[in-house]
Amino acid sequence: MRIAFEYDVRLSLYQHWSLYESICNSCYTSATLKLWSVQGQKRLQEFLADMGLPLKQVKQKFNSMDISLKENLREMIEESANKFGMKDIRVQTFSVQFGFKNKFLASDVVFAVISLLENTEKDESGTDNFIKALDSLSRSNLDKLHTGLELSKKLLRAIQQTVASCICTNLILSQGPFLYCYLMEGTPDVKMFSRSVSLCLLCKYLLKSFVSSTKNKRCKLLPLVLAAPLDVEKGTVIMVGIPPEVESSDKKNFFGRAFEKAAESTSSRTLHNQFDMSIIELRTEDRSKFLDALISLLS
Repeated sequence: MRIAFEYDVRLSLYQHWSLYESICNSCYTSATLKLWSVQGQKRLQEFLADMGLPLKQVKQKFNSMDISLKENLREMIEESANKFGMKDIRVQTFSVQFGFKNKFLASDVVFAVISLLENTEKDESGTDNFIKALDSLSRSNLDKLHTGLELSKKLLRAIQQTVASCICTNLILSQGPFLYCYLMEGTPDVKMFSRSVSLCLLCKYLLKSFVSSTKNKRCKLLPLVLAAPLDVEKGTVIMVGIPPEVESSDKKNFFGRAFEKAAESTSSRTLHNQFDMSIIELRTEDRSKFLDALISLLS
């Protein structure tokens, strides 16, 4: 086993996917190129053409690409990305390699573990999912890690499709002190977002994409609150709040305390049982009064 520090590109799972799928489903490239629009799809084709990569190579699995292309791939991506406004495409990361075949970047493992931990495909208990996620971290269980990678591809596709749908149908509304979006029951893949980390990922991707697509300067500076159905039978929703996209690295997330105060002032039936205080579970019928309290609290 070899662990190494290296520079890589900000493309999710690209070494386990096709380069085309990775560019389409990575938050950074999708938001910068605005891939939910016709103009964005045109820019994607121009970006690929600028790199000089044949579509046949880009759309097949990374492992099957010509070795001559793979050797200079990062440099080609970086050079073209700069021309298309993606100046932060380069990232610092760690990689782990088992033998000759299995190489994983740190983000690959993170995505795989999250997807195993929050898998909603089978009605298994949280304990079962936790054990599978834990097993995937052992080098003797690489098949579990690969299962997690396949699940995370489904999650990333679902996130991108949901982001595109929310932007194209204007589901992100300004509520004054914050932006708000609610995923209705029946939305495709909505069950995936009943889990906290998947919902947080969607929230971050959605805000980044919205900020790059809106012309409203004030909206670009607002935080985002995102809600999704948690348990339809019990009538509960899960809600997360994140700070504004601008300077988000040094801004504290104040939603945890704000959620608590809004729940107290309206006697809303809530559950604050996540590690992250900015995630809350709430009864569906309390949602509107809770939101009203949150608006007046943050105004």
